[in-house]
Amino acid sequence: QVQLVESGGGLVQPGGSLRLSCAASGRDFSLYEMNWYRQAPGKQRELVATITSGLSTNYADSVKGRFTISRDNTKNTVYLQMNSLKPEDTAVYYCNAWRGYNKWGQGTQVTVSS
Repeated sequence: QVQLVESGGGLVQPGGSLRLSCAASGRDFSLYEMNWYRQAPGKQRELVATITSGLSTNYADSVKGRFTISRDNTKNTVYLQMNSLKPEDTAVYYCNAWRGYNKWGQGTQVTVSS
């Protein structure tokens, strides 16, 4: 099973950019579907972006055109490039690996505020 560690969160002004990284340890990273979720205070955790083992991607409507998910299987890492950030993107962002079972990272805080 993989273990996941996120990084790259922080405070950014509206309109700014951040890139989140999720480093995986363990075997067969390339076979996992990788996802980014987020959870804002008082709200349910929501799926933001997905990249499959075949490199297909999918996005929540709220982030389409602004966020890009990618993976580097040579580095066992998945990324979330976030552009044109809005205050409503403020949340804890979680990396998720799925291959018949779920594995979660510890989360990284993203705050979009002036």
